[in-house]
Amino acid sequence: MKSKILERKIISLNPQQELMIESGWGRDVLTKTVVEKITYLSDGLKVKGYIAYPKDNLKKYPCIIWCRGGIGNSGAIDKFTARGMFGQIASWGFCVFSSQYRGNDGGEGHDDFGGDDLNDVLNLVTIADEIPQADTEIWGIEGWSRGGMMTYLTLTRTNIFKAAVVIGGIANLRCSAEESKFKKRLYEQTSAKFKESDFKSRCEKRSIINFPEKLPNTTPLLIIHGNNDEQVTPNDSIDLSYKLLELKFPYRLVMLEDGDHFLKSHRKEVDEMKRNWFEKYLRLK
Repeated sequence: MKSKILERKIISLNPQQELMIESGWGRDVLTKTVVEKITYLSDGLKVKGYIAYPKDNLKKYPCIIWCRGGIGNSGAIDKFTARGMFGQIASWGFCVFSSQYRGNDGGEGHDDFGGDDLNDVLNLVTIADEIPQADTEIWGIEGWSRGGMMTYLTLTRTNIFKAAVVIGGIANLRCSAEESKFKKRLYEQTSAKFKESDFKSRCEKRSIINFPEKLPNTTPLLIIHGNNDEQVTPNDSIDLSYKLLELKFPYRLVMLEDGDHFLKSHRKEVDEMKRNWFEKYLRLK
């Protein structure tokens, strides 16, 4: 079978960066994991992304797709952050797959903000066969901010995921440029390409609040949001939770006091919650 991973390169850091990784994410990230930057095929396009996995190749580990936030190259994951963040998840005993989405970080195509670029997320599943440590039968998914929207939309297309985590995720675009600076920037970058009616339709199709019944009830969902999030309103998660409650969907909602969009003051707490969630639902063997 022809490889879908066209290029892969192990991320190496200088000694000062390694000290920063150890301080921020722990020694195990450096000594027990590998993080690679990759180019892979998605709908015939060369798309950039990352993979991370434990060095130990004597056993197989559950897989997690990690969906980044931002628009275009704003919010793209750099190599240093990838080494720490994805390395940390790999140090917990998981294989991690993440896309920069088409058109970003030197990749081909154009970022469609929850349109055709959803295939860039789904096609990560197909490259897992090329990672010896990956248990391709067990999948979780995590997304932050716009990545939360990508996670919700991905879940409507497949039921392979046994657990999902969304943090500060967009559940309702609302199509309003006045809602926040983040939404204003999104509006400015995308609205010029479409008629107002077309733009509104695109927003509605990307807002899980409009069709929560399409989420698979076989995927327990952990939703985390900061009460002081000024980029993605906390109401996105709160309003969605009411819909999920009506549907008797398996979920947990955690609102963090004084939490901003990046939840910097709650980092350890968030790490513990999402790790426990994945441990609970992905450790099936």
